[in-house]
Amino acid sequence: MTDKELVLEAIEARKMSYSPYSNFMVGAALLTKDGKVYRGCNIENAAYGPTNCAERTAIFKAVSEGERDFEAIAVIGGAKDAKPEEFSTAAPCGVCRQVMAEFCDAKTFRVIIATGEDNFFVKTLEEILPYGFGPADLGVTV
Repeated sequence: MTDKELVLEAIEARKMSYSPYSNFMVGAALLTKDGKVYRGCNIENAAYGPTNCAERTAIFKAVSEGERDFEAIAVIGGAKDAKPEEFSTAAPCGVCRQVMAEFCDAKTFRVIIATGEDNFFVKTLEEILPYGFGPADLGVTV
């Protein structure tokens, strides 16, 4: 799957966003090493704290289905009524980066941050989470 195809999956995932408070809709598409795609969207809550980001939704869906080997994630966001050319940069938050660190190889896992189907950049998890803390720091192999 190309990066652009994964971005298109994230755009589709964004349509399922439940964001009545911020009106900022985010979609994510997580690619496993065997080519499966798990979509996620942000899901807000009136109490704010229980809100879940699109990236974590996708990762938790995949993990709950037994997946553990991930290659990349594409993330895209924007205001509720934004046209595709008006999407904003929606880089993963710190909590999402930490969840990625739990399940992904920081040196090889690609994070595709998009503002449109043809406008995106790619970083490794290590680049967006320098000096991250993961299972290996606890002497654990998962």
